[in-house]
Amino acid sequence: MDASVVGIRLASGVVAPLIKKLLRTEGAGAGLVDRPQRISSYVSWREKRDLDAADLRRLADHLVREALRAPGERPLPPGEEAGVAAALAVTLHALGDLTLTDVEAVRLGPEAFARRLRAAAPDTGLSRDAELFHDRLVELASLHILNFFTQRSTFVAATLVEQSRLHAGTIAKVDELLTRLPRQDGRDTAFEERYLAYVARRHSTLTIFGLDLEPGSSRWPLDAAYVSLEVSRPLPEPDARHAPDARHAPDARAAHAAAPGPGASPYALSTDEALTRHRRVLLRGEAGSGKTTLIQWLAVSATRADDGHIPFVLPLRTLTRHGERLPDPSTFLAATGSPLAGEAPEGWEGRVLRDGRALLLIDGVDEMPAAERDRARDWLADLITAYPGNRWLVTSRPSAVRPDWLAGEDFTEVTLAPMSRANVRAFIERWHTAARAPEGYADLLLASVYTKPDLARLATNPLLCGLICALHRERRGFLPTGRKELYAAALSMLVHRRDRERGLRLPDLAEEPQLQLLQRLAHWLIRNGRTEMDRSRAEGLISGALPAVPVARVLGEAPQVYQHFLERTGLLRAPTEDTVEFVHRTFQDFLGARAALDEGGVGELAAHADDDQWEDVIRMAVAQGRPRERTEIIRALLDRGTNRSVLLAYASLQYAAELDPALRAAAEAAVRHLLPPRSIEEAKELGRTGPLVLELLADPATADEHEALMAVTAAGETVSEPAIPYLARFSDTMSPEVRRTLMSLWGRFDTREYAREVIERLDPPPTDLAVRTDTEADALRAFTRPPGLIVTDRVSRPALSELFSRVQVAQLALVRLRELGDLDFLRGQTELEALSISRCDPYADVTALRGLPVRVAHLDPDSPGLHEVIASWTGLRELELYTSRPWSVGDLAPTARLTRLVLDAPEVDVTGLSRHTGLRVLNLGYRWRPAGPADWAEISRLERLEELAVPDEVLEGLLGHVRLPSLRALRLYGYEMLPAELEEGLRQRFPDAEVEPYTTVYEQ
Repeated sequence: MDASVVGIRLASGVVAPLIKKLLRTEGAGAGLVDRPQRISSYVSWREKRDLDAADLRRLADHLVREALRAPGERPLPPGEEAGVAAALAVTLHALGDLTLTDVEAVRLGPEAFARRLRAAAPDTGLSRDAELFHDRLVELASLHILNFFTQRSTFVAATLVEQSRLHAGTIAKVDELLTRLPRQDGRDTAFEERYLAYVARRHSTLTIFGLDLEPGSSRWPLDAAYVSLEVSRPLPEPDARHAPDARHAPDARAAHAAAPGPGASPYALSTDEALTRHRRVLLRGEAGSGKTTLIQWLAVSATRADDGHIPFVLPLRTLTRHGERLPDPSTFLAATGSPLAGEAPEGWEGRVLRDGRALLLIDGVDEMPAAERDRARDWLADLITAYPGNRWLVTSRPSAVRPDWLAGEDFTEVTLAPMSRANVRAFIERWHTAARAPEGYADLLLASVYTKPDLARLATNPLLCGLICALHRERRGFLPTGRKELYAAALSMLVHRRDRERGLRLPDLAEEPQLQLLQRLAHWLIRNGRTEMDRSRAEGLISGALPAVPVARVLGEAPQVYQHFLERTGLLRAPTEDTVEFVHRTFQDFLGARAALDEGGVGELAAHADDDQWEDVIRMAVAQGRPRERTEIIRALLDRGTNRSVLLAYASLQYAAELDPALRAAAEAAVRHLLPPRSIEEAKELGRTGPLVLELLADPATADEHEALMAVTAAGETVSEPAIPYLARFSDTMSPEVRRTLMSLWGRFDTREYAREVIERLDPPPTDLAVRTDTEADALRAFTRPPGLIVTDRVSRPALSELFSRVQVAQLALVRLRELGDLDFLRGQTELEALSISRCDPYADVTALRGLPVRVAHLDPDSPGLHEVIASWTGLRELELYTSRPWSVGDLAPTARLTRLVLDAPEVDVTGLSRHTGLRVLNLGYRWRPAGPADWAEISRLERLEELAVPDEVLEGLLGHVRLPSLRALRLYGYEMLPAELEEGLRQRFPDAEVEPYTTVYEQ
């Protein structure tokens, strides 16, 4: 018989009278005099003594008999009736010990009430079947007891009073809460829905230069256009626990990667990942690199996310167009010209910021005058101090602010990397899809970009890629090759806008007069350190220039000319109704350079050589100038003599189609005084001048370690195809810093080409090459000898299988791969000698590791069968194991001979440890305790042991049993201050050993 399925079928007419005898009754009323009304006050044997112990037993006997008479299978074996009745009487007697009120009891329900009753009574001592029968009777009795309570008039009244008190308490608490919090009602939610919808519409499209998707439209969907780029930031110092041959203490195994240090090599990650990892980011990027597009993408993404974040897009050029103070939160919408300004509930912006729900996207520090940037930093610092819990992104050109500009506010600095080959392909394909270009155009353009170096060098950011796409379609496959020619062609395309082909009736005005007027606007903006001006000023500048350009009057007076530029050229846009700006800073700089040349402003150009906002203006002036003008500009830059002016003069040489050879030689000689660079920052600045610097960098065959590091850093900063063969010449370097830098530059170049030309030629092969993406995994093909790889969590399981089917590795670290499932991709890795598995899927199937030639292992999975796998490694020499399972030295292969053993296990059996006579390092973990003198004897036989780590609780046994003449370091878990006699004993027993503490212990 299975008593667990037995039910008791008793009619209420049988049970209710029996239960009623247990409880006494009272008169009507709420029962407020004797509060709280405990169950003990109801039982008959408390005050009135209506029942004694014998009565209670007879009642229990009766209940048991009635239950056994009920139809159905007998729930109780013969002979156990008396025991159940006695136990039931004792359990029911416990009613007198319960302190619950009747209201609380009813709130519990019969099952929970029965559990309380059984817990208050002594253990029954019954068999399993009898226990189940007893418990079922208690539940049945509990049901009728609670029913008795609900039928009492006092219960009803008391319940109403209790509810009233609860309601009153709740109201008081809510009132108190409302006094502490600003008033928030449905108006906030309703406004946020409107605001998010506005942001989504406002930022969901991009301009497609010179090409209309629909009549009267020049915009295309952000979703179709956006390409996720990568950013680089300083690489944290390597985490030793990820390296298979690391020598580290077990208490360090749970530490996170160290913060980036000065001079550390960069590493690449996607923009989305960078902004997910860090709450405050300063994003640097060159003109056209995609900073503003990223701002738009983040704003639109925030409107779609169901996490309550509210985006505020704050372009600094708009906030400071009149030189006014930067806004406080209450004027964010008004300052940016939002049509919703004034509609937000009072204090809404402050509430969003106080709740930590704001995503503040602050665009264009470089578009403020340099003198005003410190004011912007103070404004940011004040906002962060007042509202610290939000997410922040600030963008700037790289050279506009110093490296530590926001370090004091805990900002992480990242730099937008140039578009990779994969990015370029994705952009071109998406552009042609969105533009509905003729079939085959995308493939033709991709072929041109890949085969023409000059064109490939230009396709480094979304702006230039977009221009190339548009020009390629406009010219049906014929493209300009230089930067000047590309901008000139783009301007020509944008100014005309195909209006004539669309049959629009517009005044006929040539390109040059329009550019003459537009360059006046650009020149004013540059001279005044702005990127945005009032409409009235723009019209004033046009009005002042019209007498010199009379043919432009065909468009009308200044307001009509302004409107034409705004609506028809595609070069200007109006962020608000009363302001105007160029669609991109690049066009402003190009046209401003034209104006400076027309005005003979060579001296003005040179005077601004140290101003980052004039850098491209000067380069474009050299590109557009006549030979005499180029000569004057470059000579003036050289005469100025600052590092930046000399580098700018040298960088401008590539734009000078014709130049006096002597002046070119002088510029090259001046740059040589800056070589070799003395620091990483100087090397980077030199590299930013472009690929011509490669001719001046150190010869890889003769460079010392410092010169090689500076040269590799500078070459990597050029981000040019000619840099790859130059960097490949360092492939046999033995300098760890140079090798690390070579590997870190991987993400800046075409992944496959760089892997083939540089990574795979490193000799000796890398021991710690980080593989972070499927693209990188796919790029690795062949090494002269097996390398060492560190594979991180962004590499997919299929990519791992494909990689290890091609590449044999000598060392491997798998880090944070949470969804491995199994390690079958490592079958056949016959060269694998060092293996680290850290913070991966703890229960992954490790069967595939069986029999591999592993000599060094660092493992923290808890996979079943892991110990059997370790036992199959016949040549094991070093083992570091973190496990929740007991472990024994006997689990090692008979042929294993350890020189290093680090353990963290709940139980460790050291039997047989003494056969590892070459053991130098032994760490038994903070939980180890000796089983007896035999364990100490095993340790005492380790005559070559140099380092021992044990808990301080076992010191007395250590002193009493162990002599280790070779010991040089004794490390103690839990050690803070030892008694003097123990310290003296340690000095005498181990005179050559330093005693060191483990200050922190991390659980498995």
